[in-house]
Amino acid sequence: MRKVSGELKSAGLEPALFAMWIGIGSIVMMFAAFTSAYVVRQAQGNWLEFRLPEWFFLSTVVILLSSLTMHYSYKQFLKGNTPVYRSLYLATFVLGLLFVVTQYLGWNAMQSGGVELTGNPSGSFVYVISGVHVLHVLGGMAALAVGVAKSWLLPHRITKKRITRFKMMAHYWHFVDVLWIYLLLFFMFQ
Repeated sequence: MRKVSGELKSAGLEPALFAMWIGIGSIVMMFAAFTSAYVVRQAQGNWLEFRLPEWFFLSTVVILLSSLTMHYSYKQFLKGNTPVYRSLYLATFVLGLLFVVTQYLGWNAMQSGGVELTGNPSGSFVYVISGVHVLHVLGGMAALAVGVAKSWLLPHRITKKRITRFKMMAHYWHFVDVLWIYLLLFFMFQ
């Protein structure tokens, strides 16, 4: 912190971005608790082993692509390339929607394979943990929808406020991407 004109100013992270990362920290703690509970319950026995549906692997590709489109959308925004940034931003939203659809199809495949939500705890954990992750993706998509709408409705101006908002959206989106990869690897190797 440095003092400027009687006020304390942050030398680094914008306050809004910092607050978002505090929120992300609490989400990390929640998923750490979920995965810890999974490990503890698994050790108690009566645990059904099953193969994750292919839909979950496809959804991983989709969410990785959405992180790429988000990244390049931000880069094009900063360069002032309006048509490309808008298209990539919209593509990120569409890919987010496709991620949610593939997760739903994965849950359907689990149920068709005899792994039900209220059945064995192993399946229940996968439904709940992946479902809570999807809720976080949907929350991000709500913010993304607002950003996409603004990108098409407002003139393209590169301001500090817009840069901060875009950074927040990009950081959050990359976070849910990395979180899903962690969860998928956890389910595969636990």
